[in-house]
Amino acid sequence: MTGAGEDWLSDGLGVAGADFGLWVPGVDYVAGWRDAREAADRLNRAFLGAGLELSQVRAVASTDEGGHGLVRMAGSPDAVDRLASFLEVAVDSGGDAA
Repeated sequence: MTGAGEDWLSDGLGVAGADFGLWVPGVDYVAGWRDAREAADRLNRAFLGAGLELSQVRAVASTDEGGHGLVRMAGSPDAVDRLASFLEVAVDSGGDAA
């Protein structure tokens, strides 16, 4: 999931605080982002395994202003609707999400 050439994933730090100009001195944004990146990569692999295209739905690593990792999901309405259907089927069939 990682690597150069994957523009949709943005190898740069996707720090939410940066969008708002909030950088707190001494906060380790990188550690939170790394944790979020691992989780986002896992979710993106699951999307691919479910037949979803990452150009239509994807998870992106980020952090909040306190340096805690966040995973944001972005997607087209159609792809998100498909994802919701997958989750509903898993819940209805008693699938174990853990």
